[in-house]
Amino acid sequence: MTALSLFSPRRYGYRVNAVAVVASMFILFWGVMALFGTSLAPYPPGKVVDFDFFGPISADFWLGSDYLGRDIFSRILMGASYTVGISLGAVCLACFTGVVLGMTAAVTGGWFDVALSRFLDALSSIPSKLFGLVMVAAIGSSTPVLILLLAVIYTPGSYRFARALAVNINTMDFVTVARARGEGTFYLITQEILPNITGPVLADMGLRFVFIVLLLSGLSFLGLGVQPPYADWGSLVRENIGALAFGAPAVIAPCIAIASLTISVNLLIDNLPQKIRDRSA
Repeated sequence: MTALSLFSPRRYGYRVNAVAVVASMFILFWGVMALFGTSLAPYPPGKVVDFDFFGPISADFWLGSDYLGRDIFSRILMGASYTVGISLGAVCLACFTGVVLGMTAAVTGGWFDVALSRFLDALSSIPSKLFGLVMVAAIGSSTPVLILLLAVIYTPGSYRFARALAVNINTMDFVTVARARGEGTFYLITQEILPNITGPVLADMGLRFVFIVLLLSGLSFLGLGVQPPYADWGSLVRENIGALAFGAPAVIAPCIAIASLTISVNLLIDNLPQKIRDRSA
């Protein structure tokens, strides 16, 4: 047996999916750009480098220039840091809070489960974009505020999903045996329930990441997201919307960036092996 076959996914019952591989490459690319894009940009993102506004694609400006003559490629790399960074921070906070509360409510039950579920149901009944507009208009827009706001908006959905999974696990025999041994709530959550819902929770986390990217881009397009001189991809679309009349890439390129990231995450989740999505300990 060769070393290559030893580490082959097929050996462990997984099949390599070409769509998932391509989607992973796009996600990895934007992840690297979010970390190092600003330092890799050919021009400073805020510097005017073109005497023509909405300039075309050229050897000097790979995606043209924006409404002030700034390099749009450099601006997109800067926007990746804000779009990916804010969305990733918000989805991690939302899913961590929702999963912890969902498992706790499922194991504890009683008035705590009822009160928490009704409160989060009421919160989720508010339209997400309307809630975001009101809160940003009331308390202002900054990176920490956006992360916290987006996390609050998507915590109820993560809670409902995790609670539904945890309720099913909580009725199984091995949990009953652990409870009969006298194990506490913390043990049941961390040792019995969490390992058995990790796969579905990670898939749900990917979907919520897509929703947060789209909501953040929508808020920025309305002028309530990332504020100048910084910009995420939604802000780039908003400030260059006049480029549509000229057919310039300054408004199309950020849209393609948003689409490539969100579609890639969706395709990766849809094409994950069933063993990973439904994995149980």
